[in-house]
Amino acid sequence: MKSIFDVVSHACSKTVTNAYSTSFSTATKMLAPGIRQDIYNIYGFVRFADEIVDSFHNYKKEELFDDFEKDLYKALDAKISLNPILNSFQETVHKYEIDESLYRSFMRSMRQDLYKSEYLTVEEYQEYIYGSADVVGLMCLKVFVKGDQMQYDALKQSAMSLGSAFQKVNFLRDLKADYEDLSRSYFPDVNLSQLDELSKSRIIAEIEEDFKKGLYGISRLPVEAKFGVYTAYVYYKKLLHKLKQVPSLNIMNQRIRVPDYQKAGLLAKSYISYRFNLI
Repeated sequence: MKSIFDVVSHACSKTVTNAYSTSFSTATKMLAPGIRQDIYNIYGFVRFADEIVDSFHNYKKEELFDDFEKDLYKALDAKISLNPILNSFQETVHKYEIDESLYRSFMRSMRQDLYKSEYLTVEEYQEYIYGSADVVGLMCLKVFVKGDQMQYDALKQSAMSLGSAFQKVNFLRDLKADYEDLSRSYFPDVNLSQLDELSKSRIIAEIEEDFKKGLYGISRLPVEAKFGVYTAYVYYKKLLHKLKQVPSLNIMNQRIRVPDYQKAGLLAKSYISYRFNLI
């Protein structure tokens, strides 16, 4: 029965989320049960595409990515795929009528990671951020508002800002791996081999502005989504705070993270803020 296969597909998407990101997994668990699986379905899709370009160095990455993209569009056309991750994703796309331009932009940015190593202009950088992060926020927003176009339009800019903030924090945290292992430099006009405090402060100020705009939208999300998204926001704000304390040159020598015991405390504080309507 197709229903059994869908259950298996959903389990795969959830497993991918739990395996690759404890922070995102925890935040997703704070969403209402009715929308939780669809966020797993979106995350599973974006994670698999990202893994191809970031991790499969001993394989023909471009060929793998081409196959994955072809299978994506076949799944969307046929409304089924034997790839359980794509089967789950196509279900969510059709359920909420997620705009084709969003996942196409995402795939375009991911493909750039196969061959593009530097983003020399602000325009290139912003275009990559939009495709790799903002559209993920927008796809999730479609789920959060249950397809309500009026709500979606009202919260669209905030969702994009939050997606940008999360991605830029990831860039700052992963500077060493991106620069030394993948030969990538996302921030324009920044010399990563000699990152100075001025450049670091400029990047952090940009991220903090994104977070400010993102929080405005979180406060206006439907109740089913608010706590989960706020939890992710708090985790990433804490990570940014820790990065802020690290001298610029040391960021290239270590990977900053938020320990599990701190995440537990942040989750408790997030719940209090949510419960007493302090968001």
